[in-house]
Amino acid sequence: MSNKDNKYLVPLIVMVVLFFLLGFITTMNNSMIDFLKNAFHLNDFEKQLPNTFFYGAYVFSIPIGLLINKIGYKNGVLAGLGTIVLGFAMAIPLVTYGYMPFLIAVSVFAIGIVVLQVAANPYVNALGSPETAASRLTLTNAMNSVATVIAPIFVSMLIVNEDNDPKAVQMPFALIGSITLILLISMFFLKLPQIKDEEETDKTKKYKSSAFKYPHVWLGSLAIFFYVGVELGIPSFFSDYTDKLGFSFSSQERVDMLKFYWGGLMVGRLLGIFVLKKYSARKILTFCSIGAPILLAVSILIGDSFNTSALWLYLGTGLFHSIMWPTIYNLALEDLGPHAGVASGVISTAVIGVALLTPLMGAVQSATGSVVAAISFLFIYYIYILFFAVKGSTIRTKQI
Repeated sequence: MSNKDNKYLVPLIVMVVLFFLLGFITTMNNSMIDFLKNAFHLNDFEKQLPNTFFYGAYVFSIPIGLLINKIGYKNGVLAGLGTIVLGFAMAIPLVTYGYMPFLIAVSVFAIGIVVLQVAANPYVNALGSPETAASRLTLTNAMNSVATVIAPIFVSMLIVNEDNDPKAVQMPFALIGSITLILLISMFFLKLPQIKDEEETDKTKKYKSSAFKYPHVWLGSLAIFFYVGVELGIPSFFSDYTDKLGFSFSSQERVDMLKFYWGGLMVGRLLGIFVLKKYSARKILTFCSIGAPILLAVSILIGDSFNTSALWLYLGTGLFHSIMWPTIYNLALEDLGPHAGVASGVISTAVIGVALLTPLMGAVQSATGSVVAAISFLFIYYIYILFFAVKGSTIRTKQI
């Protein structure tokens, strides 16, 4: 680790904690889909709406990026944590009024998640030398993945119940809100270094006037758009896919089994910390965007004859999904200097992909009665991610 990296060790640890919170809340939201379907008597389209309300908040990413550019990363983090606390506080009473009021509260703490996401990614990118940026992002995302393994267990133990009572979310949400409040108070008194524009900027380069003028930012945003459809598409349709394979798992068993999918992401990201020091982000992203659809295709093809193997291949896609986010993000933020903060907002906006893609897949499933027809859309998403890895991430306009 270089002297510059050592200088930023403490703030990097802080970012690791924040990424844990990001991963936990995000995965918890997705893990409740099956429970909410039963609790509120939803159809296949309606049960995907928590993803729509949660990830729809990412539409605010660009204005949030511009705001963070003005108020700084620390104030952005504080604003994000405060909004998360507010959202969980609202959810506790609103869940008793029905599905839509509950989703309004979900959208509020989702906005807080967006603020943290936009502030944290470029901050981690800048906390050290550019050569180790992908490795640092993978480290923070590894902790994010630890949270994604814990969150389904949390949901299955504290929220899912035989009565399918929506009020079961109240106590767990109060707990998460309280922990976030403690973190907010702690962060307020913590001194984090301000990352200056001159620290992020290569003095030998001339940068364009705006992040919006770099093609790889937009192409990377679209890669994130499709990636989140892949990452959340697998667990969102896991329940129905297990039915198709002939398993009769309970809701609690299904939620609990998802820990193997999220565990794959965790293991992959832990390995990625070291692998990305040896191989380029572009090569690793190419490898993973080929490996994941192969597993999914084989799972579908052998499902009728070898359902257990098909189940594990389906969950095993998590291993290949593991480093897609940090590598796409890193490649999309390359060569941006002082525009990294705004670019992060542009890229984060693409997370609305979940708000659009999973309901689209749900609508296809409702129309065709086939979960395989729905998850087959994932192959389209993989193809674009592969394009970005091979070609899109290398597209640059001349620096002027």
